[in-house]
Amino acid sequence: MSDIAITHLDQGARGEYHARVEGNEAIGRLTYERKGDVVVADHTLVPTEIGGRGVAAELVKALVADARKFGFKIVPQCTYVEAAFRRHPEWADLRA
Repeated sequence: MSDIAITHLDQGARGEYHARVEGNEAIGRLTYERKGDVVVADHTLVPTEIGGRGVAAELVKALVADARKFGFKIVPQCTYVEAAFRRHPEWADLRA
């Protein structure tokens, strides 16, 4: 399995988590909109050339880790993020 590096671009009201897979230029993205102490996760996009490696899951894990660290709640508007919340009932306390 390739190494996945996650970076966070916080642009105030909007932001993105980016995932890069070692040896590939494609970027996976999880985008969100911030509304006070709530983050609405609206899209997850993983290009096919880096798909099937757990990239989307790592993006959601980074969002969840930041929610725990910084004390915000998440609205899983994106279908992938919603499915991840269903697979991880231990995240229920983070749902807005």
